[in-house]
Amino acid sequence: MDLRVNSIDKSFSGVAALDNVSLDIHSGELIALLGPSGSGKTTLLRLIAGLDFPTGGAIHFGNEDASAKSVQERNVGFVFQHYALFRHMTVADNIGFGLKVRPAATRPPKTEIRRRALELLDLVQLSGLENRYPNQLSGGQRQRVALARALAIEPRVLLLDEPFGALDAQVRRDLRRWLREIHDRTGHTTVFVTHDQEEALELADRVVVMSKGRIEQVGSADDIYDTPNSPFVYGFIGESSRLPVRVEDGQIWLEDRLLGLEAGHAPAGPAQLFFRPHDIEELEGCGGCIAGTVTTSRRVEAKRRVELAVGGPGHRIEIEVPAERSIPDGGRIAFRPNSWKLFRPIEARIGAKLP
Repeated sequence: MDLRVNSIDKSFSGVAALDNVSLDIHSGELIALLGPSGSGKTTLLRLIAGLDFPTGGAIHFGNEDASAKSVQERNVGFVFQHYALFRHMTVADNIGFGLKVRPAATRPPKTEIRRRALELLDLVQLSGLENRYPNQLSGGQRQRVALARALAIEPRVLLLDEPFGALDAQVRRDLRRWLREIHDRTGHTTVFVTHDQEEALELADRVVVMSKGRIEQVGSADDIYDTPNSPFVYGFIGESSRLPVRVEDGQIWLEDRLLGLEAGHAPAGPAQLFFRPHDIEELEGCGGCIAGTVTTSRRVEAKRRVELAVGGPGHRIEIEVPAERSIPDGGRIAFRPNSWKLFRPIEARIGAKLP
């Protein structure tokens, strides 16, 4: 089922939650809506579901305008962060609930509902637990039951709101892999909301990065990470450091220091230089580079994260060096980023990849 969001606006008490949002989702895609709290991602999901309605614009399921249709008319499956299972019902009854409450004309027989519930329990790897109650399951098992219940109605679109947010880190990682496998087997058009960038980049066919009610960028994990199109995306996705610089005659300067980076055809004036802490080359002195004084260093998994004071007061950046490197506070490090990007205040942008 293709899904099209066309120039959607949504306001609450006169405050815009979504501002002219458009998005095309292809049949069978797994799409992540990613952004910080207040970015509008859950509001967009609820509008797609029919749990709320837009102030302006339209939502199409295929060629059908579904903007004013109810949840039932849209036939969507919705998985909530906190499962929303019925505590007094068994696992099998929870899964079959959506089928049991259908109008009599479209309601399957009880035997068919039971068969469908058992089939889905096998799909979500919970066979044999059909007679248990939600309080007898782990958090990960309850989330699997919630997904099976959403799939039972054979939805046109599957929607998930922070589906793993209530689970611990290891369970989240296991369920991410499992959800991708389920998606590939069933082929549902799926949209899920998350604030976890690792989750979005690992799971989704495409990631929709949102900020302040607007879409900043849409693309694959590689697109979003390697070629961010705005300061927000660069700063939000992955680790990044940035410095206030200026461009003069095609060169990049930090205060009175030439950095040895070519700015190409970037117009002269102030800019922000972004780079990844791990993607740098240390130098033994240089005529043009970034140099700073070590303020702190700490071990982070297989690397050591070093904070440097660079240039004027208040300029702090981070770089990564080998974990075995011993760096005293107050020492000096010179380096140059291998890959970087300039963002100008007027959003004229230029990026470069050094040889």
